[in-house]
Amino acid sequence: HDSSGSTFDIYGFAMLDMGYQYKQNDPDWYDELRPTKLPSYKDEYGADGSWFASVRQTRFGVKSFTPTSVGDLKTTFEFELFGVGSDAGQTTFRLRHAWGELGQFGAGQTWSTFMDIDVFPNSIEYWGPSGMVFYRNVQFRWTPWSDGDSNFMISLEKPGGSGDGGKFADRVELEGIKSDFELPDLAAHYRYSQDWGHVQVAGILRKIEWNDLNDDAFDLSGNDTGWGINLSANYKIGPHVLRGSVVYGEGIQNYMNDATVDIGVVENFTDPVRPIYGEAIPMLGIVAFLDLNWSAQWTSTIGYSMLDNDPTDGQSPGSFEKGQYALANILYHPTPSVFYGVEVQWGQRDNFSDGFSSNDTRIQVSAKYNFSKSFGDN
Repeated sequence: HDSSGSTFDIYGFAMLDMGYQYKQNDPDWYDELRPTKLPSYKDEYGADGSWFASVRQTRFGVKSFTPTSVGDLKTTFEFELFGVGSDAGQTTFRLRHAWGELGQFGAGQTWSTFMDIDVFPNSIEYWGPSGMVFYRNVQFRWTPWSDGDSNFMISLEKPGGSGDGGKFADRVELEGIKSDFELPDLAAHYRYSQDWGHVQVAGILRKIEWNDLNDDAFDLSGNDTGWGINLSANYKIGPHVLRGSVVYGEGIQNYMNDATVDIGVVENFTDPVRPIYGEAIPMLGIVAFLDLNWSAQWTSTIGYSMLDNDPTDGQSPGSFEKGQYALANILYHPTPSVFYGVEVQWGQRDNFSDGFSSNDTRIQVSAKYNFSKSFGDN
């Protein structure tokens, strides 16, 4: 085969984040701002005020590009040091992308087809806007049409919901409930790109099922359909860029950047066999940020994001209903591959029905040092 014109890139950056948090949040998430991880009752995480320092954003990746007789072969393998899941709070290796594509077809783990990574602002807080669709998912993707940066994509993606037992969570009947995914999630997007920026519309459809494995008088099995529409855009205003999105749907919370559960409990006490049942939770997410490029050396970003759930009546009063997120920064780039910056961040969590809300203000200072090297065999 002819691999002339192949390139191989090594890239990444070392990054330090440090700063002061005026209030409190879940200590496993000490170095970023997530409304879902703010207190759900007074002083849930102890005393206010803490200093944080982290290198967990640090990243390393390799990419390859090889022309072939049946299309371009591209691969990406990328990881960072930000522990999540069982590694929450740790500085440890975390896979970001493991992706290959040849011509129109791609497979592996990368950005969900339902999301638009270009909505993410030029900020230094790691987690990002709470109301943004943001998910790297395992998928098989087909791109039947592309023209420059415009394209149409469709994908089959790994399903995975999460349920909230709500105020009945300590009831034994709910302990044996297991989620069951018989079908992949189906996602698609159309992206139209021009000199002024781009607009993208995406949709997702999924079946969420759960089985009652308990041997008792109740049958709490059920299923629901999750769906969502995500409209996003970038608009250039001279050297500056306006980034925004609006997403609405039901049962798609695990595709969101900072949400809680997909399925909530509904009371149904008139039915002795099925006194409660599950239902996909409706939600609305909004992102609006302005990236300001003052000069080659100085940039800023300012913006706001919000995720608003519509909880079901059986969810506990302390359940997460609404998260808000806002920030403003100024970054200094002495060279294109280095920046130093300071950012002020604010977030708020509102509970479902007990009247409690909590907020947090943080000041973060970051330093980022990029590296990259390309190897070609031309």
